Amino acid sequence: MNGEILLVVLIIIGLLGRSHIITTAACVLLVVKLISLDRYLPTIERRGLELGLLFLTMGVLVPFASERISLKDVTSVFTTWPGILALLGGALATYMNGKGLALLKIDPQLIVGLVLGSIIGIIFLRGIPVGPLMAAGITAFLLKLFTFVFDKLR
Repeated sequence: MNGEILLVVLIIIGLLGRSHIITTAACVLLVVKLISLDRYLPTIERRGLELGLLFLTMGVLVPFASERISLKDVTSVFTTWPGILALLGGALATYMNGKGLALLKIDPQLIVGLVLGSIIGIIFLRGIPVGPLMAAGITAFLLKLFTFVFDKLR
């Protein structure tokens, strides 16, 4: 029963914060629970991130498929500062995602803070939730930073 109440609270928060993604996700999960399809929740949890990343990646790659990005645009990635910085940013982001995944394997209960932080970011900062791995990667970085700083102060 607690799961249903939390989902309803998330629906209300999503509506108040005008976050269609949170509202829709919570509604779908509430329906899954209410029609006794709970046995599919582990599969949704396991494969949901993969499916979300698949659709996100497809959305990002549409300009290639629709030929709005030319070969000249691709070569400029290697010859301009913004392009080179984009390459570095992409590499750094995937590295951070890997560190986030490692952190979640070690300390899986952190997902609660990541989800609540994401909801706060969506509602109050008008952010876009692209995944808990990046949030976990940033958390891993912050943990290392805080450990380093506070160890130096001792």
